Amino acid sequence: MARSGSETPKSATWLGENWKSLLTLFVPEDFAVVPKDLKKNVWRAVIEVGFIIFLFYSNLLMGEFERSGWGQKKGLVWAIADVFTAANFGIAAVAALVGYVLFEFLRKRF
Repeated sequence: MARSGSETPKSATWLGENWKSLLTLFVPEDFAVVPKDLKKNVWRAVIEVGFIIFLFYSNLLMGEFERSGWGQKKGLVWAIADVFTAANFGIAAVAALVGYVLFEFLRKRF
């Protein structure tokens, strides 16, 4: 059953009629509603950073299977274990954030 905006949630009925004003003590009303543009920008950033991280890891994994790479000799499981390390994730995250900031700058500039 869908609840309309004016109904009191069951978890807040023990507070009486002033549950909304009590809630605003902890969460200001300005923060209760996230603008649609902000959600859109955050999702775009998450998708772009995730895609850059994907490209980083796929490049590392392809490098393991080049002619001189150990991936051909030791196999796919070894190559995946060799590529997915904490150090590589740190490098990927920093590179993805720098790439995102750079592309946003260029997108707004041109």
